[in-house]
Amino acid sequence: MRFWDASAVVPLLLEEPSTLGLITLLTVDSSMIVWWGTPVECASATARRERELALTAGTATQVLARLRALAESWQEVLPSAAVRATAQRLLRVHPLGAGDSLQLAAALVAAEHDPASLEFVCLDERLSDAAGREGFVLTR
Repeated sequence: MRFWDASAVVPLLLEEPSTLGLITLLTVDSSMIVWWGTPVECASATARRERELALTAGTATQVLARLRALAESWQEVLPSAAVRATAQRLLRVHPLGAGDSLQLAAALVAAEHDPASLEFVCLDERLSDAAGREGFVLTR
């Protein structure tokens, strides 16, 4: 089982250089844990590409349908006082924005604050650096 940051979920939905490697990783272990805001972050990335005309409206609709299908198979870390408090602590010790601090906090809660017990899949360098400093095993 792995925690998947939205930066690693998006290439499962859209063709990117990292897509094949991430699909292979998912094939090896299809158990995904994500933050509850991951679907919103993925929809945001899709909408941004549509606005930039990198995706047609039809393709964006297909991507969002793939997102909904994928979301049916993963586990989500829901909002909680523990996630919020952990995210606030992370903001003081790592150069993260609010969304990334919530991602990392959700991963820490999923790992029951034993980060070495859960692999962290992330393509964002700043978030990966913070996750590594917290003790997660990183996959990119």
